[in-house]
Formats: sequence, structure tokens, C-alpha cells
Amino acid sequence: MKIENSVKATGGLPSSDGRTRAAKDSPKAESASGSGSERVELSSLSARLQQMEETIGNTPVVDSAKVDEIKQAMSEGRFKVDTGKVADGLIDSVRQMLSAQTGRA
Repeated sequence: MKIENSVKATGGLPSSDGRTRAAKDSPKAESASGSGSERVELSSLSARLQQMEETIGNTPVVDSAKVDEIKQAMSEGRFKVDTGKVADGLIDSVRQMLSAQTGRA
């Protein structure tokens, strides 16, 4: 089993104040925002994406109920490890790492 951080940084999505990171860093954006003459509105899709991003950020990475279930099974001697499946997973991971290294060279 491979565990990865599947949540990527979203440089172009609006931050909590509604501006993108690029707009925050831009000198033009600072002068325009200071004048108050420009107004930015987010589409409903953009607002929905922002809500989804917050929901994902608040979702726990670990399923505590599943962890407790496995702990209980281990303590009762019911938990069985499929060594063949573990070995296959390790071999697949090594193959992926090797192919990634070969592709970079």
C-alpha cells in the first residue's frame, strides 16, 4: 500500500480573502485594491471549489474507526496478514521508484 499526500498546493485558487496568490504578490493588485475602484466577483463554481477545498482540508486523513477495528482484531488474534500481497506491493513500489529514477536520468 502506498500512502501519498494527494492534496496539492493550489496556487491559482482564491485564498480566504478572495484574491489569488498571484494577485496578492502583484504590485498592480495592491495599488488597485487600495483604490477600491475595482471589484472582483467569484463565479458559483469558484465558490463551490473553495468550499470543497475547505471540506477536504478539514477531513481527517486517517479512518479512526478502521484503525480501532484493526487494533481490536490484532489483540484478539483475528488479524491475518497476507504476506504475498504485502510482498507484491513492496515489489510494485520498488519498480515504480526505479522507473521514476530511470526517467529522470
